[in-house]
Amino acid sequence: MPNWVSIMKKIAIAILILLVAWTAYTVKQEKEEEKPVKIKPEKGITLKLYNHQTGKIETVELEEYLVGVVAGEMPPNYPLEALKAQAIAARTYTLKRILSPQNTRGYHPGADLCTDPTHSQAYLSGEELRKRWGVKYYYYLSRVKWAVNSTKGKVLVYNGELIDPVYHASCGGQKTEAAKDVWGYDVPYLKSVTCLENDYPVETKTFKISYIDKVLGTDLQVLAVSTGAKPVKISERTGTGRVKKIKLGSRIFLAEEIRYRLGLKSTIMTVSTRGDKIIFTTRGYGHGVGLCQRGAAALADKGKNYREILSHYYPGTKIILYK
Repeated sequence: MPNWVSIMKKIAIAILILLVAWTAYTVKQEKEEEKPVKIKPEKGITLKLYNHQTGKIETVELEEYLVGVVAGEMPPNYPLEALKAQAIAARTYTLKRILSPQNTRGYHPGADLCTDPTHSQAYLSGEELRKRWGVKYYYYLSRVKWAVNSTKGKVLVYNGELIDPVYHASCGGQKTEAAKDVWGYDVPYLKSVTCLENDYPVETKTFKISYIDKVLGTDLQVLAVSTGAKPVKISERTGTGRVKKIKLGSRIFLAEEIRYRLGLKSTIMTVSTRGDKIIFTTRGYGHGVGLCQRGAAALADKGKNYREILSHYYPGTKIILYK
């Protein structure tokens, strides 16, 4: 029997060699289009990464780190142009954190970033990727490395400053959300834009009222007994139809806080009650601001390149080379 692992490895290595050669060519062509900006004087950039699995801070080279981020944040079988867009967004995010340490070092003193996606970006080591991808490891790795290497040094800026390139898995098949409606402050390049995503996750979660009272500190049980009033009500929606505020008992919460504390996937939601239970049905995955990863894949499938994808989700920004 043929050794398929060995064959796949050889094919992946051959692909990688071709991709590296093509990268050198395309980078040379694009240097004339992009004006470099000096971000850090050192030849290479390293970062301090807190690894939640080991509990230790590791020193990792930037581009090597980005391979683990792109692999952890986006499915490796997505179109290459979508993977490139993700690589540039991740590189911009990383450099912004390194250059503005006060934004992240409160979580893990001495580290620039960590491997927990709720704090920074998802990151998978080579060992974790081998377990996840199995026999497709070399093939998927070559795709991710191509996305990172072919965009090496490229970052997103707005008015000459690195942007905060937030992203999410799925906008739920509707417009992305404006930062102002999620976090309360306006960001000129994080506006609501249309999205082509049409394959989105739907999830239903059911919670006992007693559990919600415990987690959120609400008074749903008392209110139901004393007044018979409905325990939950959507009190405000954003312009895209997402829930902005929700009333639970006598308290009003931001929907984003409810999403986080109850482990819901999205604020595109419907809420109902049945007996002593509250039922949340959500569509999409994530906060809905910035680049939609599934939407980026849909745009790439339509023939859009990474530049067009990024300019769509981050309007008014430019791609430049750092040095």
